Amino acid sequence: MAPSTTSSAPPALLQGSGWVDRPAELEPAVSGQVDCDIVVIGGGLGGMLAALRLAEHGRDVVLLEADVCGWGASARNAGYITPTLGSDPRILERFYGDRVRGLYRMANNAVGFTEGLIADHAIDCGYRQTGNIAAAPTAAAFRKLAAKTKNGRRATVGDATALGVPPAFHGGIHIDVGGILNPGELALGVRDLVRASSVRVYEQCPARQVEDRGGSVRVRLDGGQVTAREAILTTNAFSKELAIAPRNLGTPVWVTAIETEPVSAEQLDDAGWTSRTPITTNHLVMQSFRPTLRGTIVTTTRSLQMARHASLDRRPSPNVVDDLVRGLHERLPTLPDLAAARAWGGWIGLTPSNMAVVGRVTPRVHYQLACNGHGLPQAPYLGSLLADHVAAGDGGPMHEDLAAVWRENPRFAPGIVNPLTLKLGWLADRMGDRLDRIRH
Repeated sequence: MAPSTTSSAPPALLQGSGWVDRPAELEPAVSGQVDCDIVVIGGGLGGMLAALRLAEHGRDVVLLEADVCGWGASARNAGYITPTLGSDPRILERFYGDRVRGLYRMANNAVGFTEGLIADHAIDCGYRQTGNIAAAPTAAAFRKLAAKTKNGRRATVGDATALGVPPAFHGGIHIDVGGILNPGELALGVRDLVRASSVRVYEQCPARQVEDRGGSVRVRLDGGQVTAREAILTTNAFSKELAIAPRNLGTPVWVTAIETEPVSAEQLDDAGWTSRTPITTNHLVMQSFRPTLRGTIVTTTRSLQMARHASLDRRPSPNVVDDLVRGLHERLPTLPDLAAARAWGGWIGLTPSNMAVVGRVTPRVHYQLACNGHGLPQAPYLGSLLADHVAAGDGGPMHEDLAAVWRENPRFAPGIVNPLTLKLGWLADRMGDRLDRIRH
């Protein structure tokens, strides 16, 4: 018998991740004075891989995390391993023509790096090498996509039937690289690696001030301070909380996810999702749809929220959850009663270019912001490459993939992400969907 898809109960609005439970055993906060070679501030995937790599280089490393390592966006995203770059290809060619090839190479290598990380350390996170489908949400968008895209060794263009996705998506490109996993299990698996290494990990220990004092870096904390020769900031959406971080480096944006009640294989087949391949749309504010090993569907984004400053935790907005459910029903019209069982969210930092950036803000303080909501592999990959660069010193070579995103000047123009543009993007996407339904 197929599982029921009807529920009268509202979805549970979680304050943490919906993928895994919060760890019960935490590392202590700093108390008093701590000295080290290099301090990494921010314990997401980028910070944890930077710390691990520095330890492999023989450095005495301290990792500071305001809450629990891996418990932020690293454990709350949709779990896509994808070579996607944030900006439109036309924007890349127009403004980053000298870096385009390097950016695509970096994004592809990030996928291989993350797959290797999972395999080498036997991290049990349910990784499936499915590839990903970039779907056209309207018939007009699919005609444009099909006209300008050629089938290749790693990409296949097709309509909905050929790709095995619900017909409401019209068609798209199946990128045969990467796949999906449980991001919470990956993040906490990496946390276990860090805790078992020589890295000194301090949790529930927010950095209040980071100061380059010329001969050293001092990090002021509630219970003491850390003094190091150098520092790496991997603070993502929370970068604005530190005065030393580049101004306009990232805009804090809250992304919400919902997970449905169980759906049977027969129901997915009837809906046209015979491939079970994860899907992202090319809306202005994309939507994502993916199956899980729990027999459910997770869908994210569509409605973004922002704030001047990111708070450590919050619960999803019921209005945003309702909008995500509407979007799910629009794309899976054969499941009109499919309900959301629970919802959660997390903060990401959107850079002005909507792409990963790495650089140095002072002679002894480096920074990285990698995610931008377009898949998780770039954060751990660039964190590892940045660690190699810092360990090598100023005279050492820079990996070509790090050079592709390196910023010599730590100044950033204000981004275009604000409450008005997010609302306009949502309205434009919904208007396009509505016009397409009227025409077809």
